Amino acid sequence: MDKIQLAEFIKSADPALEIIQGKQFPELSLDPSVLHSVAKMLREKEELCFDFLFCITGVDYGRELGVIYHLRSTVHNHTIVLKVKTADRENPSFDTVSDIWKTADFHEREVYDLLGVKFNNHPDLRRLFLDNSWGFPLRKDYVDDINIVTK
Repeated sequence: MDKIQLAEFIKSADPALEIIQGKQFPELSLDPSVLHSVAKMLREKEELCFDFLFCITGVDYGRELGVIYHLRSTVHNHTIVLKVKTADRENPSFDTVSDIWKTADFHEREVYDLLGVKFNNHPDLRRLFLDNSWGFPLRKDYVDDINIVTK
């Protein structure tokens, strides 16, 4: 199925979902409360079979923090993008999808390490690259007075 048919099929499976035709792939903007259930439906529904999570990206939008998931169906040869955001910069959190796609384990740890986004029910959420003396260096409001590099 092409990306228009894919968007229509997903919309028919859950009419509450907002689907945008992105430049490359259909995009689902999700409320964080439905992230896990929608992800599970995308993985398990035979007509969709999104069996490969190939990228998770953490984003600091300024006022909001977000996570972008790129999913691929190796069976049906289609791709989709999921996006979630939160305005809670003090305690940003989303449900983990590591129980749906094992590859999310390290991707979510990387987002946690660099942006401070926590993933509820993650089996091993700890810093991946940096120790606890660091803040979250990919946040726009991050300041490092010790390791700062200037021209």
